Amino acid sequence: MLKNLALGASAMIASPSISFANNFEDEKNYKLKGNINHSVSRWTFGYLSLDELCKAVKEIGFNAIDLVGPKDWPVLQKHGIYSSMCYTAGDNNLYNGLDNPIYHNQLIKEYLEVIPVMAKAGYKNLICFSGKREGMDDETGMKNCMDALKKILPFAEKNGVTMVMELLNSKIDHKDYMCNHVEWGAELCKRISSENFKLLFDIYHMQIQEGDIIRNIKDNHQYIAHYHTGGVPGRHEINDTQELYYPAVMKAIVETGYKGYVAQEFVPTYTDKLDSLREAIKICDV
Repeated sequence: MLKNLALGASAMIASPSISFANNFEDEKNYKLKGNINHSVSRWTFGYLSLDELCKAVKEIGFNAIDLVGPKDWPVLQKHGIYSSMCYTAGDNNLYNGLDNPIYHNQLIKEYLEVIPVMAKAGYKNLICFSGKREGMDDETGMKNCMDALKKILPFAEKNGVTMVMELLNSKIDHKDYMCNHVEWGAELCKRISSENFKLLFDIYHMQIQEGDIIRNIKDNHQYIAHYHTGGVPGRHEINDTQELYYPAVMKAIVETGYKGYVAQEFVPTYTDKLDSLREAIKICDV
């Protein structure tokens, strides 16, 4: 008996992710429950062509991809895949954002150009960024964002498009980024007071920046239009090699009545990277 116990303990130590299913053959046959609308960020599977990623997404069982620009929308449409979070045709540099008037003219032009194209394609969410502080205080940055958004949102509202500002951490990945706390982003939403301006709650970034993920989601869900995932630390798989328990986070999201998309945005490390995506989708499919 002692020998068998020792062998069992050794097997558990050798398999740190044993609490999540690693039988990928079973995961290939997994049927989604339908409580979460799943997506995946294009850049995290950049080793695949967009055609290949579309085919993989359909094989896994969902139908959306994040962060694809207008030139690639025809590829999505060919495969019946939805663009769950759109880019403009411009650089969309998250550091040269709406909090700095220097960039307003160019950004406003790009957003106003892409919004009707999105509307024609039936897409709803358009990502935007606060940009860096560069010495600005919170209040000045917020007012500058409001000035730019007031010139974009009437057109967005008319076309049924939502401008979605991403929350990013400024501790590790995006130094000096302004929209780095839920409280700041929620306050901007309150002041804008439009259903066509909301937040992209990146769970990876907000876990690094401030933690308290489930409470922040529940307290601010009315301002959130989209979610991204990622394991902390390292932004890799969202299994039990990282510090958040994603099934609980997903259950909290579902309990708020959320009907939007949750996009996987981790950098896969498995030999078969699509196995990472299959596993993540199953973990989040509560």
